[in-house]
Amino acid sequence: MITLTRKLKNENDAPSGSSTIEPGKRVSIRDRLLVKEVQEMEQTLPGTCRVRFEDPHLLHDFYLTITPDEGFWAGGRFRFHIYVTEEYNMAPPSVKCLTKLWHPNISEHGDICLSLLRQNSIDGMGWAPTRKLKDIIWGLNSLFTPHSSASWKSLM
Repeated sequence: MITLTRKLKNENDAPSGSSTIEPGKRVSIRDRLLVKEVQEMEQTLPGTCRVRFEDPHLLHDFYLTITPDEGFWAGGRFRFHIYVTEEYNMAPPSVKCLTKLWHPNISEHGDICLSLLRQNSIDGMGWAPTRKLKDIIWGLNSLFTPHSSASWKSLM
């Protein structure tokens, strides 16, 4: 599945002066980090989540589908687009909800209010270079768990 691993291996194994990557093109730090993180993310994916890469060579651009099996949103399918910028891991990825829904943490434009997606957050739980893609997946999934939905239901 992850073809960038082979690309990195070939780059390291190639004799000096030749490379499998186009001349002038270097593999970014982001892409090197993502090879390992995507593998880890896929191994620890919650049962209610599915990840889809439109292009397996572009590990920084993918879609997440969350299908909750309990709680208020049970049976729904919620799609997210995740784009990891070149500034990763110093800056969080960009996440947008593609599904129209009413959720206290998701705006009508798909913007997500989740502290770990913020560079600076009031609660101190914002993005840090030690966070990984799996943390984002689990954070998004938690928006649809019964525990998080029970708190706002009591306000209605």
